[in-house]
Amino acid sequence: MLRSLLVLVLVLLANPVHAIVIRHDTGYTRYVASESQFPAVFWLERQRARKVCVATLVHPRWALTAAHCVEETSIGEGISGDGGFEVRIAGTFATIDQVVVHPDYRYRDDPLHPEREVDLALLRIAEPVAVKPIPLYRDHRELDQVATLLGWGFFGIGTTGIQYDDGRFRRANNIVSTANQRLRFIFDDPRQPDSRAVELEGMPGLGDSGGPALLRNEHGWELAGVAVGEINRFPPAASQGLYGTTSVYERVSTHVPWIESVIAEAAASPLLSAGMTE
Repeated sequence: MLRSLLVLVLVLLANPVHAIVIRHDTGYTRYVASESQFPAVFWLERQRARKVCVATLVHPRWALTAAHCVEETSIGEGISGDGGFEVRIAGTFATIDQVVVHPDYRYRDDPLHPEREVDLALLRIAEPVAVKPIPLYRDHRELDQVATLLGWGFFGIGTTGIQYDDGRFRRANNIVSTANQRLRFIFDDPRQPDSRAVELEGMPGLGDSGGPALLRNEHGWELAGVAVGEINRFPPAASQGLYGTTSVYERVSTHVPWIESVIAEAAASPLLSAGMTE
């Protein structure tokens, strides 16, 4: 499940992202989030004790996640059967009956150039859910804004990296350091004199691919990013989540036309067969 990325002469390891890793000098209780505060955000599958992958409701019948989450969960198997793939959204069971993968998703074909892919997928819910969706962020002014990152799973601190998976829902904040094809967040060490670490600085960690990066305005939350990977300059495994790593998110604002076209096409074709499409 590791994906490598060559940048200049440095080999950077791009791993599917995990759960929330926090500052070493801030109490962990402040990062614990309430699921009722973010009812449109849900995990996709429980694998043994772990909650794997995250999606965000962006329409009463559609949720957005990372495309590689379709491969890392049993969604494909579920929708190919008669019953669909069951999830819980705001405590209520719902069924995913179709997956639409972005046509530019191809990292398994070109693993050395994941920046050329679009790691997004839309999940169709069989029946509309009574949960307010999170609107898509449509501006292109993400740079230097503070986003809220959400997820379940592996917990850790910046000095030691990921530690354990307790299945708790957490939130963290981080500054958008790059806003090009994708958004990037650097896990800044607050001990450094030039640090840009914010009060609840943090990063996603193991199991939280597909998780949202939310920006808040006077009207509420908007979905600005979808978690797709982590880049670091260290050996793999134990170093995940250390200060200095970079978390990578798909930039939602650049993909609004695709998202809306998929939803509009499905609405115009109510007899569209269930299944996985690109």
